[in-house]
Formats: sequence, structure tokens, C-alpha cells
Amino acid sequence: MRLTIALVSVLLFAGTACAGSNQPQLDLPTESITIDSALGPQRFKVQLATEWSEQETGLMYRQQMPPNEGMLFDFHQPQAMSFWMKNTLIPLDILFIRADGTVSTIAANAKPLSLKSIKSAEPVQAVLEINGGRAAALQIREGAKVHSTIFQGR
Repeated sequence: MRLTIALVSVLLFAGTACAGSNQPQLDLPTESITIDSALGPQRFKVQLATEWSEQETGLMYRQQMPPNEGMLFDFHQPQAMSFWMKNTLIPLDILFIRADGTVSTIAANAKPLSLKSIKSAEPVQAVLEINGGRAAALQIREGAKVHSTIFQGR
């Protein structure tokens, strides 16, 4: 419980240490993932943020992002999560994902530069950030299955 509270607190105030760089991180490993939707499988190329230092910066400072790209944050075990949009210049859909790869909740069109806390409704293992409005356009809904190597065997 203490670790979860500490991690949530750090995520909530992330950006302070990296705010001096003002540069997006573009050199993370990538993976192709598929999300089941009412329109059929939707493919995304995502950067994998698996380490704290990568998760701390996330998609900050991006001026744009191609429509079927995003960032997948792997927290390695389910926990309560909280995000904000500090230093994030583009609107994002934030998909909170359970350990079995199903979407728990979607925070649609998170407002750029907002300091408002966006919390998961339950403990989640991962978060996928994609362009704002993309989940609705592709009919990706709560309960959708995300196919990624981080959920294999679950």
C-alpha cells in the first residue's frame, strides 16, 4: 500500500525533474499492439515506457503524434494510478488497462497542460496514451482487449 501511494504521489508530481529538458523522448523501444474494437482490430505502434525515468516524462513536449501511435506504460503489477497533463501539449485519451489486458476505464480527451489528477477506477497494470478522441473514433470501449507482449500469459 505504501509503495502504491508513493508511486501515485510521484506520478502526480512527475515532470519537475525533467522539466528542464523540454524535449520529447523519442528513443524508447517500440511494439506493435492490437486493440479489439467494435470496428475490428485496431493496430497501434507504441513506445514502451517500462522504467520510472521513461514514465516520468511520458509524452511531454510532443507537438504532434501520428494517429495510430502512442505510449504504453507498464507498471509490472496492478496498482492505483494517477496521471496529469503537465507539459503535455496534445490532448490524449488515457486507457487504464488491467493485468489481463482488458481496458478498465478511458479518460477521453485529457486537456493539454492540465494539472488535474486523472485517476484509475481500480488497480491497473498499464496505461496506454493515444491521441485525444481516437478511442471514440475507433470505437474502443471499456472491456476491450489490448494485445501486447506485456499481457502475454495473463
